[in-house]
Amino acid sequence: MSTANYNYNYAIVLYDVGEKRVAKMFKICKQYLKHYQKSVFRGHITPANYLELKAKLKSAIDPQHDFVAFIRMLGESSFYEESLGNTGVDPEATII
Repeated sequence: MSTANYNYNYAIVLYDVGEKRVAKMFKICKQYLKHYQKSVFRGHITPANYLELKAKLKSAIDPQHDFVAFIRMLGESSFYEESLGNTGVDPEATII
């Protein structure tokens, strides 16, 4: 699925990171989205701000141990999910 043609204006971000990085992740997300619950943020966001948020979070995590998921709304009933870092799932164990 190509994501280049979509204009994302609503996103949900959730994360599971090491204790030392929790406050930093919270602070970054709070700049762009509304705090919803624990490590979940959501709200309207421009495509440029989404890319900025994603870059900041990517530089703040330890990709071997941390996990960040972005769920972007494509329309009234459609969404696209993207992840950074360790999802806890072995991709070679996935059966297709």
